[in-house]
Amino acid sequence: MKNQYTTKQRELILDFLRESSAHITAKDIILHLEEQGINIGTATVYRALEKFVSQGILKKMVIDERSGACYQYVDNMHCSEHFHLKCIKCGKLIHLSCEFLATLEKHIYDHHSFSVSSGKTVIYGTCIDCESKRS
Repeated sequence: MKNQYTTKQRELILDFLRESSAHITAKDIILHLEEQGINIGTATVYRALEKFVSQGILKKMVIDERSGACYQYVDNMHCSEHFHLKCIKCGKLIHLSCEFLATLEKHIYDHHSFSVSSGKTVIYGTCIDCESKRS
């Protein structure tokens, strides 16, 4: 963020996102900062997130209508290159880099004349943590 006005709060938010390899929600940021003894307003967090998205620093993803948007620092993963798994129990979002999916994408294109946008593809199910809780 060279030559751009920034605040200490924005830097704290961006630092947290840089350190994380997961998709982060505004609520995650607020909770993290509160754990550090830093009070920050919800509106401040959302404004900073939208600013970072517009600057190309963050990627914003809306997975479904029930979940809030999640954000990811652009350098962490190449989300346009892989599928995601979403747990319907806990909401966890998992990056899925798997060679088999390239075969699936090719099959869909070759046999159904449809090109899959893998970065926007989400497969819903139950994660192993939630499955083990059912036992």
